[in-house]
Amino acid sequence: MTLRKAGGLAALTCAATYLFGFALLVTVLAPLGFGSDEIDPVAVAAFIADRPGVLIAWNTLIYVVNALALAVLVVALHRQIANSRPDAAALTGAIGLIWATLVLGAGMIANVAVERTHAIAADPEAAASLWQTLHAVELGLGGGNEIAGGAWILAVSLAGLASGLLGRVTAGIGAISGFAGLVTILPPLGETAGAVFGLGAIAWFVAVGLVLLRGSQTTFEKGISA
Repeated sequence: MTLRKAGGLAALTCAATYLFGFALLVTVLAPLGFGSDEIDPVAVAAFIADRPGVLIAWNTLIYVVNALALAVLVVALHRQIANSRPDAAALTGAIGLIWATLVLGAGMIANVAVERTHAIAADPEAAASLWQTLHAVELGLGGGNEIAGGAWILAVSLAGLASGLLGRVTAGIGAISGFAGLVTILPPLGETAGAVFGLGAIAWFVAVGLVLLRGSQTTFEKGISA
């Protein structure tokens, strides 16, 4: 398997982890306040006491698996962009690996939070306090903002458009998603911007994955260009 095709599969894997994350969020975790600023640490600690495996699986897929796939995608895109834009490739590669590292770190912290909270579940108050503290670290690494991700998707989209790797549609989706990720730094717009980033990233990962797997711009993009 070539690096390009591996990158394509990695991009589709990233999209799949986002879809899984959204599905579990809206069906199981939303009542606990996940995805909002009103998360209830006591309710989360009680949930962990009964069903720790659910959050372990969620964290592992949306963070750990996503980060490992992201690392492959970053390297694959770096190689493709470097063919015509070596400076842009170096920049996007650096930002992308920083993002992958932060995502992986957030996932490891999130899983440790579940494990340690479950271990002291007999003391609900202490469990809730511990989880809340570790969750804050998780959010700081990237679970609560999308600065690094937004910067990378935006930079790759612009570099991909300039190098001819990505078409205008894919680059446009990436620009919107990337800008929304940067806007998550603003508290009043954080939730909305985060949703736009996530949904846009799913479409962008799929589009990029198809480009890498097919070896050219997608049929959809070619039709628009024509």
